[in-house]
This record gives sequence, structure tokens and C-alpha cells, in this order.
Amino acid sequence: MKLIRFGELNKEKAGVLIDGKAYDVSAIGEDYNEQFFETGGVSRLQAFVESNKGNLPAIAEGTRLGSPIARPSKLVCIGLNYANHAKETGAALPPEPVVFMKSTTALCGPFDNIMIPRNSVKTDWEVELAVVIGKKASYVEEAEALDYVAGYALHNDVSEREFQLERNGTWDKGKGCDTFAPIGPWLVTKDEVADVDNLRLWLTVNDKKMQDGNTSDFIFKIPFLVSYVSQFMTLLPGDVISTGTPAGVGLGMNPQVYLKAGDVVTLGIDGLGEATQHVIAWKK
Repeated sequence: MKLIRFGELNKEKAGVLIDGKAYDVSAIGEDYNEQFFETGGVSRLQAFVESNKGNLPAIAEGTRLGSPIARPSKLVCIGLNYANHAKETGAALPPEPVVFMKSTTALCGPFDNIMIPRNSVKTDWEVELAVVIGKKASYVEEAEALDYVAGYALHNDVSEREFQLERNGTWDKGKGCDTFAPIGPWLVTKDEVADVDNLRLWLTVNDKKMQDGNTSDFIFKIPFLVSYVSQFMTLLPGDVISTGTPAGVGLGMNPQVYLKAGDVVTLGIDGLGEATQHVIAWKK
């Protein structure tokens, strides 16, 4: 299934995408949140859609799409998970995953604006595959890790490089600014993704191709990442693990290139849809 959420920011309703058309399933009375995933919501949703086939209200074209998941308890990100990206940034290949957190207040819809933070001069782009957790995961074995995955989504891990790398402290300062986590357009359940280790992902800025990679280049694959992260924190249903970005970020260019107001970022992953974000200056 392809799950969507639609409507005004912070007032989104549940929907689904069927044969390329969006339908309102809010009559099910649930949102795509921790409780939904924890209690077998995907199966309930499937049954609801089957029993109401032909009677689901269509969502008007042009309706805003929000993140396909409600605000999760955490967004966990993996740094330097593509060898070519590590090389372009001058970093050594990590002996184990680099883990950092992204503020959940950064979450926004796939077509929402990216807002450059106040005092930012180095806002960058990163197309990534996001993994959505389907059930509580703690000390999970790698061989069983995919049992804990609900599905996958497109994510732009927007990053402020000066905040991230040049200001004393952790990477988190450059990762959690408002609008820095556009996710979607859809959450695609894992049964619809034949080979998650062979998905092309790409990103353009103002129609110029910046990133063009494939998840076959992962240093650490998804079962390992789910297992690894679960050794350090309990993953709750609806939580996100964003799996890193391929080469082609602004930080890695010579000279470096960063986003400015008026730029348009478009990105996509095979089978997971495309998203477009317009870049705007900071405002209250």
C-alpha cells in the first residue's frame, strides 16, 4: 500500500494512493502514528480499503500532502553511509554507523518550502531513503530486523553545514532546523518494494542533476542499521531511520554550492515517488 496524509499543516488526514489516484480514508478514524503501527494499523487499513472499494472519496488534485507519517518519537539519521559521499567530504569510511538525531519539529510535507535558517550561509541538500519502523524494536537481531520495518519513504535530509561542522558540538545543530525533514510523498509498505538494496535515488537543484546514486552502494544495509540502532535506543512504531545520502551534496563540491532563496529542489527514489521543495528565506 501507499499511505499519504493530506490537508493543512498539523491538521492532516489519512489517505491512500491507489493506481496513482489519492483517496480519503479518514473515516477509519486513525492517523498514521505510533498507535496505528503498533496495533496492526496497516492490516486494518488494507481491510478498510478493500471493503470500501469504489466508495472512497477522491482527494482533490492540488491538495497539500503532509508527511506520510504523523510526527514520530524520533528521526534517527545515518551519516556517511555511501562510500562515494564519504570520499567527497574527505571523511574516512566509518568502521560502524555514524548516528545522529534530527529534530521531529523539522518534519514537513514533501512539497512544503525549505526555509533557510536565520544566519545560515551553508544550507545543503541530501536525498535519502527513510525506513519507517512498524513495531517496537530493542536489541533486535540483524536476521530479524526487517520484521520490524513497516515501509519506506523519500526524505531530504536538509543540512546546515556551518551549524553541523563548524560550530562546537554535535551534528544535530545543523540537522534539526524547521522544514529540514521533508518526507514523502508516500509511505510505501515493504511488501511493495522488491529489492530495497537496488533503488535509484536522485536530486536536482534548479533542474541541474546534483545526486544520482543507488542503495546498492550502502556501506551498512538496512537490516544491520535497524539492529545496530536498536542496541542504543528503543525504536518505537512510526520512528524513522534515514539511511544516508550518495555523493553530490553542495559540501562536496569545489567550490562548494549551497541553497539560496528562490532555488527549487526536486528529488526522487524508484517506486517511492518524487518531491519538490522551493527554498525561501527565514521568516517567523
